[in-house]
Amino acid sequence: MFDLDVWQEIFATLKKNKLRSVLTGFSVAWGIFMLIILLGAGKGLQNAVVKSFESSKINSLWVSSYQTSLNYKGLKPGRVIQMTNEDYNIVKTQVQGINLISSRYHIPGENKLVYRKESANFDIRTVYPEYQDIENIKLVEGRFINAIDINETRKVAVISTDVVQALFKKTKPIGEYIQANGFPVQVVGVFEDKDNWDNNKCIYLPVTTAQKLYGSRNISMLSITMDDNATIIQSKTTEAEVRKNIARIHTFDPSDERALYIGNNLEQFQKISRLINSINLFIWIIGIMTIIAGIVGISNIMMIVVKERTKEIGVRKALGAKPWSIIGLIIQESIFITGLAGYIGLVLGIGLLELVNAKIPPTDFFRNPTANINLAIAATFILIIAGTFAGLFPAKKAAQIKPIEALRDE
Repeated sequence: MFDLDVWQEIFATLKKNKLRSVLTGFSVAWGIFMLIILLGAGKGLQNAVVKSFESSKINSLWVSSYQTSLNYKGLKPGRVIQMTNEDYNIVKTQVQGINLISSRYHIPGENKLVYRKESANFDIRTVYPEYQDIENIKLVEGRFINAIDINETRKVAVISTDVVQALFKKTKPIGEYIQANGFPVQVVGVFEDKDNWDNNKCIYLPVTTAQKLYGSRNISMLSITMDDNATIIQSKTTEAEVRKNIARIHTFDPSDERALYIGNNLEQFQKISRLINSINLFIWIIGIMTIIAGIVGISNIMMIVVKERTKEIGVRKALGAKPWSIIGLIIQESIFITGLAGYIGLVLGIGLLELVNAKIPPTDFFRNPTANINLAIAATFILIIAGTFAGLFPAKKAAQIKPIEALRDE
């Protein structure tokens, strides 16, 4: 129930000790402010990590071959492992748990693109149609490479918006022919894949077309996705199966990670997620400890307030005031100071995060630091509980004051 007299008394007490009240509230406001800022910074790190993994499926494996580093069946280390179409076919047909798979063939040369009088250097990648979903490639117009292009080894290309800006000034690119390392290819689609890995600075050709042009069956990489609900254990099982099959084809030790490197996106994502969760936990601990320090300060101040008002409290009890009315008065004052200071810290923290979000552009390591509404509600709830406990012990001490001793207090 709202009691005007009680609130007038609380405001009168705060006004009488302005500096003490401001400094007491500042400690709580600072604690909430720092908690919001630190959690917002943690969210900024998390957003950057999630954004970096948006460029390709999280449940993906990226397979590349290098040199052997272990002796195996009488063969010395140092042998170069070169994957071929056979590796692609074996992995595709014999490894369980694979959803999508594409190979890539590295085209030799300077990766030069020419259209009429315009020329530029862009990465030329050769892939299967499945690569669009593996890499989360967004088409702007036209189409991506399809099965007919693969089967008929068509000379077609899908180019990025960066290539369009570099080569095509006023001409629509769809249907036009460009020179890719001296070979004419027709543009059938335009995509956009802006991320941290320069995926928007390339074009895509059918892998079979490139292999036919250069008379090769080699591949430089396998890109694989597993089932959407695949776990870390399942991904490691699939990874082991890929190693075993390719090692069998090229006769090297399956445990030789230098011979065959497999990047497991799901494993990397979970490792980074655990690290971010640990950072967030540390932030919560630091923030809560800072708030507790402020609450302890409020409790100590309330003890001083009780000491200063000993005679007043004795008079109240002598006139028939109930212990709970004394306790309620002290707790109400404590909650008011804590709640007001906490709200100010909360507003300032969220305001600063919004300012940073508006003024500082996203980077590869930090992106959109925000504090959500659930966090604000949780912080407010913590403050109310903390304010109650901060005033509880001084309030109990006030309720235990004996009127005769209080009236004798000087």
